[in-house]
Amino acid sequence: MNANYLIKDAARIILQCQKICYWISNAEWTKTGTSNIQAALYELCWQVVQGNLKLDLVASVLGDMMELRDDMPSILADVFSILDLETGALEEKNKRDHYTQLVGACLFFVPEAILKERLDPETLESLGLIKQAHQFNQKIVKIKTKLFYKQQKFNLLREENEGYAKLITELGQDLSGNITSHVVLESIKSLIGCFNLDPNRVLDIILEVYESRSDQDEFFLSLIKSYMCEPLTLCHILGFKFKFYQEPNEETPKSLYHIAAALLHHNLIELEDLYVHLMPLDATIIEEHKRDISEAKQIARKLVMVVLPSEKNEDKEKEKEKEEEKNERPPDNQKLGLLEALLRIGDWHHAQSIMDQMPSFYATSHKAIALALCQLVHLTVEPLYRRAGVPKGARGCVMHPLRNKRAPRPAENFEDLRRDTFSMLCYLGPHLSHDPILFAKIVRLGKGFMKEYQSDGRPDIKDKMDTLLSCFLSIADQVLLPSLSLMECNACMSEELWGLFKLFPYQHRYRLYGQWKNETYSSHPLLVKVKAQTVERAKYIMKRLTKENVKQSGRQIGKLSHSNPTILFDYMLSQIQWYDNLIVPVVDSLKYLTSLNYDVLAYCIIEALANPEKEKMKHDDTTISSWLQSLASLCGAVFRKYPIELAGLLQYVTNQLKAGKSFDLLILKEVVQKMAGIEITDEMTSEQLEAMTGGEQLKAEGGYFGQIRNTKKSSQRLKDALLDHELALPLCLLMAQQRNGVVFLEGGEKHLKLVGHLYDQCHDTLVQFGGFLASNLSTEDYIKRVPSIDILCNQFHTPHDAAFFLSRPMYAHQILSKYDELKKAEKGNRQQQKVHKYVAACEQVMTPVHEAVVSLHPARVWDDLRPQFYATFWSLTMYDLAVPHSAYEREVNKLKVQIKAIEENPEIPLNKKKKEKERCTALQEKLQEEEKKQLEHVQRVLHRLKLEKDNWLLAKSTKNETITKFLQLCLFPRCIFSSIDAVYCARFVELVHQQKTPNFCTLLCYDRVFSAIIYTVASCTENESHRYGRFLCCMLETVTRWHSDRATYEKECVNYPGFLTIFRATGFDGGNKADQLDYENFRHVVHKWHYMLTKASVHCLETGDYTHIRNILIVLTKILPCYPKVLNLGQALECRVHKICLEEKDKRPDLYALAMGYSGRLKSQKVHMVPENEFHHKEQPARSATPASQQNGPGSTGKPATSTSKTEEGTSEDGDRGKDKSQGTAKPVNKANSAAAKVTTSNGNGALNSTKAVKERDDKEKSGKEKKEKKEKTPGSTPETKAENRREKQRDERAGKEERVAREGKEKTPKADREKVKPDEKSNKDDKAKAGNGEPVEPSRERDAIKESKSKEKGDRSAVAGSLKSPVPRSESAESERDHKRRKLDSHSSPSHSSSVKVSMA
Repeated sequence: MNANYLIKDAARIILQCQKICYWISNAEWTKTGTSNIQAALYELCWQVVQGNLKLDLVASVLGDMMELRDDMPSILADVFSILDLETGALEEKNKRDHYTQLVGACLFFVPEAILKERLDPETLESLGLIKQAHQFNQKIVKIKTKLFYKQQKFNLLREENEGYAKLITELGQDLSGNITSHVVLESIKSLIGCFNLDPNRVLDIILEVYESRSDQDEFFLSLIKSYMCEPLTLCHILGFKFKFYQEPNEETPKSLYHIAAALLHHNLIELEDLYVHLMPLDATIIEEHKRDISEAKQIARKLVMVVLPSEKNEDKEKEKEKEEEKNERPPDNQKLGLLEALLRIGDWHHAQSIMDQMPSFYATSHKAIALALCQLVHLTVEPLYRRAGVPKGARGCVMHPLRNKRAPRPAENFEDLRRDTFSMLCYLGPHLSHDPILFAKIVRLGKGFMKEYQSDGRPDIKDKMDTLLSCFLSIADQVLLPSLSLMECNACMSEELWGLFKLFPYQHRYRLYGQWKNETYSSHPLLVKVKAQTVERAKYIMKRLTKENVKQSGRQIGKLSHSNPTILFDYMLSQIQWYDNLIVPVVDSLKYLTSLNYDVLAYCIIEALANPEKEKMKHDDTTISSWLQSLASLCGAVFRKYPIELAGLLQYVTNQLKAGKSFDLLILKEVVQKMAGIEITDEMTSEQLEAMTGGEQLKAEGGYFGQIRNTKKSSQRLKDALLDHELALPLCLLMAQQRNGVVFLEGGEKHLKLVGHLYDQCHDTLVQFGGFLASNLSTEDYIKRVPSIDILCNQFHTPHDAAFFLSRPMYAHQILSKYDELKKAEKGNRQQQKVHKYVAACEQVMTPVHEAVVSLHPARVWDDLRPQFYATFWSLTMYDLAVPHSAYEREVNKLKVQIKAIEENPEIPLNKKKKEKERCTALQEKLQEEEKKQLEHVQRVLHRLKLEKDNWLLAKSTKNETITKFLQLCLFPRCIFSSIDAVYCARFVELVHQQKTPNFCTLLCYDRVFSAIIYTVASCTENESHRYGRFLCCMLETVTRWHSDRATYEKECVNYPGFLTIFRATGFDGGNKADQLDYENFRHVVHKWHYMLTKASVHCLETGDYTHIRNILIVLTKILPCYPKVLNLGQALECRVHKICLEEKDKRPDLYALAMGYSGRLKSQKVHMVPENEFHHKEQPARSATPASQQNGPGSTGKPATSTSKTEEGTSEDGDRGKDKSQGTAKPVNKANSAAAKVTTSNGNGALNSTKAVKERDDKEKSGKEKKEKKEKTPGSTPETKAENRREKQRDERAGKEERVAREGKEKTPKADREKVKPDEKSNKDDKAKAGNGEPVEPSRERDAIKESKSKEKGDRSAVAGSLKSPVPRSESAESERDHKRRKLDSHSSPSHSSSVKVSMA
């Protein structure tokens, strides 16, 4: 109640006081207590102290109020006591006076005794209630001393011994009859009164007898409870007993602990009162615990440190330790003894209180206490274990519950475990290891709970179940795993624990392993020692592990791993990271591990991979660290050989890719390679590559370096892990996206060599992983997970090559499914009907794809390429185009030889012979069946392509544009995707040619491929260079076949639209020979391509750039079977490569190794090289003097002369031809002249101006002398001068090259032209002397043609010649054009640039 209603007005005060009186007398007031009365009285009295109310008026009101309740004087005295304290602290004296007057006025109705109790002595003195405050205080002290501290004397001589004898007899009698504690108590009272016995001594004797008869708890506890009235007295007597046993060499009897525990359990004494009488002190216990930890850590350090003491010192130390162990006797810890007794009788409440006073796990580190607590847990979980934990077929040992009704209640369901059981287990901690049976019970209860948790999905109990799950996880972390560490090689417990852990998600398991490995071992001295001992033992085993003793060492590793796998594996992995030769023996030695240990091994591997303290690059920043490579190899071997869950490792790789880190793709690559047997390498032999174009069985038998055996189970495990955790498609997409991320995001400041390696690793893993999914996933699984091509490219931003790579198996699956469907619908066995059904199936499946690919590129792209052609190119594989008959035959012959060897081997038992022969025969039949199946498939595909080809290419723009788009969007992206794709691209071009596809210029395509390889080679990674080289090799194989035999050329090229040199507006007219390239001119063109390849190779080798040199050497090695074939071009290459060998020997060893390898193989190919005049006829038909403007110079678009008489009218005729072209008319061309003009000689153009060549030679000699003089003057050149000298050297080499080209130009000039340049023979003879360095010579007539050809090009840009351009010489005037092309490359998406073949529209 708020008392602010009091006002100063006296008239209203009386009314308010009456209201207070009425309110106090109300029944509601009585119910609320005295607090509101005190507040009202306080406010009333405070107004008097403040001077707001008159004293006499308030005194009369208070007097009236005293009659309302009996305790009103006491309440008012409390108010006066509060005001006494408050006014005594005030500085205003008048308020203190007002208070004193108020109390004085109330003396009539407040008793004096109450005021003396409540008020301060000084206040009492001022009121006159006492004489002197000082004397009053002294009197109080004396009275308190007498009451509480003075002992009463007792005459012991009055006691009679007979009374104690009778007392003992009374207490020691047989209690089995009707004797009750009440009867005995009456007798004891009589004895005390009769023999004057001291009651406290009687109580002591009762406790002594109880101690000796501790089985009679019920009787003695009832007796003590009836006899005793003061718990503190009993506690003091017990404390005196405990103190007696605290003397040295004394041991407290267990019976005393028992009676103390029983008295505590029945609340006859308080734990706080008894605890102070027990020894040792808590501070001593804490110090002892700290000392144990420090000693354990010291022992651990000694075990880890490398110490080399003498044998004598070792023996002395061991003897000393043994003597100390004998002399040491642990002091009697009464607190632990009492704790054990409490646990034995089931008093968990008081036991928990005692353990809370001690350090963690200190109490349970004593075996007796741990066993007592385990026994209590046994009794608590017994009913629930019988219901939900006992496995089928097991009987178990039935445990009887405690007779103590106050013990913890047994758990009937899992929710009851939260009441006491979980807390008991947490106090046990690692010391559950003392009771393996209880360990197994808890694990089985966990399994029972997990089954309920997974099956019961009711939302109303979900929160309770989640809470229980958290509790079981905590028990696993704090109790089960630490206890396993202290068990001695108990493999059964490890397997039992795995039965529970396998029901947890791997995220929960790995978190538990992380806690176990990194935190648990530092929580207890015993665990610290165990960790050190495990490391020491692991070192001992690993030092002796070899391939020869794998079995023995494996058993030792198995024993050690049952208890402490995390510590063991951590050390083993650290050794493997240093010594990769340990991988094989370690993997073989792991066969004795338990399932739990394999799972822990997977976690330890992931943790080692994710170690942030380790750099994943070597110090040179150009290669991946060896420790990562070792761990990746270990991953592949371990996960293949043993049944370890893969989800964690796969998720780790996925997370790394999400974070933009591609180093760890090495792990995925190794895992897929080992588990699925899918290798990705660009070092395949031609036989292996041929086998890879066949079916799955042929791939497995002949496509890989290692023999792929027994990968069915491991492949299935990998597939299941990917599908169960939905990681198949995310990994593919992340790898596809990460390829560019390696360069633009992850690359950063990394070395270019490392960036290229990471890019290759990412790409190779994508190809390998995609191949695994395609061959192992079912059709339904694959189609369900891979989205359509437009979604892949537009929504997931997957590069087009990768998107088609992922979609290709889906298209093949869908076509085959639809084909089978159509065959079943209409049963017809004729081959023609089957082919038509196959074509119909393709149309149904691919039509949506044709529509989807339109969105991938701008609309102008489809002006030349049809979406059908684009989709067909990207959706087919080598399996669809050709059957590798020789590969099938080769593998079948191998099996036949193997069967014969088995039959002839007498050492093989008969049953084994039979099995092996059956296996080989079955494989042989499978291969033959697979070959037949592929043959039928290829025939169907070729028929389909034959029907489609007329609609592939449109003629809306020039053939040059069509080929450009084909190269840019199809050929180049795919030829560097994989080795098989490289072969596919070459074969596809050949197939398009063979199908006589309209509007496809085969000549132009080949010319563009061979004429501009510098930029493509320079932009490749190392592995892409291998594939690009293989692509060029396959292209060259086709060209070489046509070049080597006229009959073959005429059969496969003549009358084919791809070899038309003039395309008419009406299309291919059926074989006008004037429009065809004849055999001899084709040989000229092939020589020109060889020359262009040589020129590009020399350029790359001369740049000095690491990437250029490495890539061109790789490409040259790949194309060595087909190039070089001309002797002088081979000599040019040999010279440059030899120079590379000399320069890079001490600088870049990898380039030196590549160059040396190629140089040796090139020399071995020399015997197959031919002179130039054998490769093609150098002599050309005699022609009259043709203006230079009619020659094909660099960038020239001039039309070749059609007759001798027309040469003077070149410009006007070109204008007319441009006009005719625009009108779409056709003009006949003289065959001989057009062929001579359209196909250049081996070096392409006319001779160089000889005077200019002589001038350049003089400049070169002059600059050479200056450089030599400069070198003699400056022997210790700086890096800047070295760089300048290098540039000068390169310029000199280019000048010398031009001079040598001039010499070759003279040799290759037709007869009429040679007559023209006779005055320049002298200078050209000088050039011959300088051509001995092996450089490819360039045309000598080119410079004279430059000015006129440029002016003609300006005059008629629209006229396009129907001839093949000659190689562009490295002239000074061409430098700006080359620089322009290089700048243009940055913004051009295609590796091909300027066209080298021009096609005219007649």
